Amino acid sequence: MIGKPEVAQRRLALAALLFAPWPLPAGAQSTAPPTVAAASDLKFAIEELAAQFEKATGARLRLVFGSSGNFYSQILQGAPFHLFMSADEDFVFKLADAGKTLDRGRLYAIGRIGIMVPKGSSLKADGELKDLAAALKDGRLKKFAIASPDHAPYGMRAKEALQRAGLWQAILPRLVIGENISQAAQFATSGSTEGGIIAYSLALAPQVAALGDFALIPESWHKRLAQRMVLTRDAPQAARDFYAYLSTSQSQAVMVKYGFALPR
Repeated sequence: MIGKPEVAQRRLALAALLFAPWPLPAGAQSTAPPTVAAASDLKFAIEELAAQFEKATGARLRLVFGSSGNFYSQILQGAPFHLFMSADEDFVFKLADAGKTLDRGRLYAIGRIGIMVPKGSSLKADGELKDLAAALKDGRLKKFAIASPDHAPYGMRAKEALQRAGLWQAILPRLVIGENISQAAQFATSGSTEGGIIAYSLALAPQVAALGDFALIPESWHKRLAQRMVLTRDAPQAARDFYAYLSTSQSQAVMVKYGFALPR
């Protein structure tokens, strides 16, 4: 029989594998594929779409996942990103105002958040966070994961939802903060916490869904996750083609599969 420490280690290793970034491609910079800086909630959706795009066109892409706030700062400082897919459109508008982009971009999706609890957790996946409130009072809750509210839009929305539920101050000492929403999802599913608030798009991926239970938090509990993408001024043709590809009905169907609402 496998003991609890071994189970926890295996679960943590699996979660780390699921949320690991793509390796950097080899080759000279002159022939390097364009870089897509994508918010971490897009990991599974954009990996699937990039594979479809490469198969259809033969053009390769380099995918980098992280928090939108960090990407915003890096682009301001001259980072060589060609397409920025932000989880918060305000970062795109700020870059446009700073003259770093071709235009003000396009709204490509509306995101959602929810509570994820790993298998065996003492918490229930309750979208209105009532069991989370009870767990804070009865001592069941030791650790709870969210993305950084300082620079990750999904962390900002998690904070707003916890404030709406009246739990923010009480839960602060128990928070485990992920650098981005993928890392928060790793914490929430690995068994190192009792659960966390993660992106619906990550929870819908079969690899993640198998690790626990999930429930959506009401949209009215937080500011809308308006996700906007934009090309930077030196974007090569392959990046522009992928930008256009993301507007196709085929691409939009993949986004819907991962729980994103399409902008109206």
